Amino acid sequence: MRPAELWRRVLAICAVAALTMAATPILVPEVSQDRISIRGDFNGAQLLLFGAITYPPGTRNTDQADIVVVLKGPVESIVVREKQKIAGIWINAASSEFRSAPGFYAVASSKPIDQIVDGKTADIYELGLNHLQLSPAGAIDSRELDRFVGGLVDLNSRSNLFKNLPNSVKITNSVLYQARINLPASVPVGDYTAETFLILDGRVEAAEVKEITIEKIGMGRFITNLSQNNGFLYGLIAVFISVFLGWSAGYVFRKM
Repeated sequence: MRPAELWRRVLAICAVAALTMAATPILVPEVSQDRISIRGDFNGAQLLLFGAITYPPGTRNTDQADIVVVLKGPVESIVVREKQKIAGIWINAASSEFRSAPGFYAVASSKPIDQIVDGKTADIYELGLNHLQLSPAGAIDSRELDRFVGGLVDLNSRSNLFKNLPNSVKITNSVLYQARINLPASVPVGDYTAETFLILDGRVEAAEVKEITIEKIGMGRFITNLSQNNGFLYGLIAVFISVFLGWSAGYVFRKM
């Protein structure tokens, strides 16, 4: 987004905020893109989340406001498997299934989360990697659950799919805010939510959600849709391509 266009949208947000002044603080969030297209040469993107805060007349301590932005999605069931080395060979051992786990999760905040809210509030609103609430598909011991959740968080953090971003939300004059979140090339496609929280004195005073879609286009979209909607045909094509490439390689080597 061009700077001039960005500032026009910010001014529009401020105008709306001024017209919607109420007895409680109001958040007016916006995103630079609500639809991100992934092509074959996609190597990541940066998402700008920004907006305005309005306060009731006479509100005190507005300079103590904090903003937390949580970008997550798409949510789906996932099986986490634990590997063990037995007789020098790594094999799958225990596993745990989670009914709703985000493929991508990033939390950007004006200060470290533990300096903004207490642990209970962070758990309620899932603010931070240590406060993700993942629902297991079956009964599981709490310590074992913590181990699998920790394993999933560690795996996705190393893949740059889970991230804590403290001190990354900039607040100007206690009114305007902005945060930038980088999306890796491996970001999964699907529906996302960008939820913004206004926090005053450790309490969540306002929250708003923007929806974002990340989708593949072109040949990548065709292949993805084929694999999801017609697995048999996708398998046949994959086998045909493998056989053709193997035959071609053999033919070339025989001619050399």
